[in-house]
Amino acid sequence: MTSSPLVDREALAERIRAVGLKVTAPRLAVLKMLDQAAHSSADQVFGAVREELPGTSTQAIYGVLSAFAAAGLVRRFDPAGSPALYESRAGDNHHHVVCVRCGDLRDVDCVIGEAPCLTPSDTSGFSVFAAEVTFTGLCADCQKVNAELEAS
Repeated sequence: MTSSPLVDREALAERIRAVGLKVTAPRLAVLKMLDQAAHSSADQVFGAVREELPGTSTQAIYGVLSAFAAAGLVRRFDPAGSPALYESRAGDNHHHVVCVRCGDLRDVDCVIGEAPCLTPSDTSGFSVFAAEVTFTGLCADCQKVNAELEAS
């Protein structure tokens, strides 16, 4: 049984209210998009939201993403060689694995202990509350391509 768009909209609105933010059409559209397409850049979010709300500006999207990240509703991360990416999976200290060839990116659950799952050797007086880890390598498809190239 699928939920109706009205129920989905209210669930999104409640998540926005829960972090102390006012519910607006752009905020609803951004959160909906990130729920459907994690690991999206601001430009990708803008493109999707503009289809639903044609009058939305790029600046409005950056403002929504910034407010959401500051409130902990979305997570911003900066993979090497890529623009900042956003996802609605926030607050669980998960990590990412990225293919260095095709750019495929996936979530990886924290494998050891609770946040932070890595303890720095020297905190320099910081109170550490999260560890940002990005694993890099080759995805299964790119490994196949490499094996085919090596075999030929």
